Amino acid sequence: MHALRHQDWKNALALVAVVLLAGCAGPNAHKAPVEDRGTSRSQSPVAATLAETVPAKPLPGAENAGRPGYYTVKPGDTLIRIGLDSGQSWKDIARWNGLENPNLIEVGQVLRVVSPNATVTENGVTTRPVASSTVTATPVPAASAPASAAASAASAPSSAASAAASASKPAAVVSPASSGGEDDLAFIWPTSGSLIAGFDEAKNKGLDLGGKTGDAVLAAADGRVVYAGAGLRGYGNLLILKHNNTYLTAYAHNQTLLVKEDQSVRKGQKIAEMGSSDADRVKLHFEIRRQGKPVDPAKYLPNR
Repeated sequence: MHALRHQDWKNALALVAVVLLAGCAGPNAHKAPVEDRGTSRSQSPVAATLAETVPAKPLPGAENAGRPGYYTVKPGDTLIRIGLDSGQSWKDIARWNGLENPNLIEVGQVLRVVSPNATVTENGVTTRPVASSTVTATPVPAASAPASAAASAASAPSSAASAAASASKPAAVVSPASSGGEDDLAFIWPTSGSLIAGFDEAKNKGLDLGGKTGDAVLAAADGRVVYAGAGLRGYGNLLILKHNNTYLTAYAHNQTLLVKEDQSVRKGQKIAEMGSSDADRVKLHFEIRRQGKPVDPAKYLPNR
């Protein structure tokens, strides 16, 4: 009797196992549980379809992407950097694009980087009104007058050397495409320090000139200050001068900046004092940018 009962239990357990296996052997038995992220329980299929078909709001200026005279913002960009690379004042770019806060730009946003009054051809060449390229110098503030007078005296030999060397300038300095003689600028050396690093388009976009802390940094040509500050990483205390619609010059790693944004300066005026801000030594990093593109300053400066 006991053996019979034991056999009945075994048979019952076997029957239960068969039933359970049959229940698990359906068409989805081999699939792991998956959450359906396309249509959640709280969202109807119609709502999900609408969400997929309504496009995301386009970023400002997206319709101009790829057109000459426009720039698409990339990761890490700032308006100061975009201005330097396009040969423009960051304030002008902010105004042309109606940016209330110039610090708020988005990756993928498309910005106008030429004046609305400019004519831009398909190859990117711009033709601007000649009147807009005029730079009017203003008197130097009284606080910096002594330094400026000394700088002007110091620059006199350089100016003479520049005039003497103008005949030997390479043809590339005066471009056939120039409008109103914009390219015909006689730059001077911004400091008397020795050359410690030359131009390299990939590694060094200008010249590095040595010196001592506090040495005078001079404006290489008449122009207007379009940036004065330390907001561009790797440049330290930086000045950017706009000379006309073609050329900018940049002066980096200064200890002290002696001019302010929107101030007009004369060639040879002392605009800063040399330092080592954001650099491994005291030096002046000097760039000349032609329509935003770095060019070798040595080809534009008089022989020493």
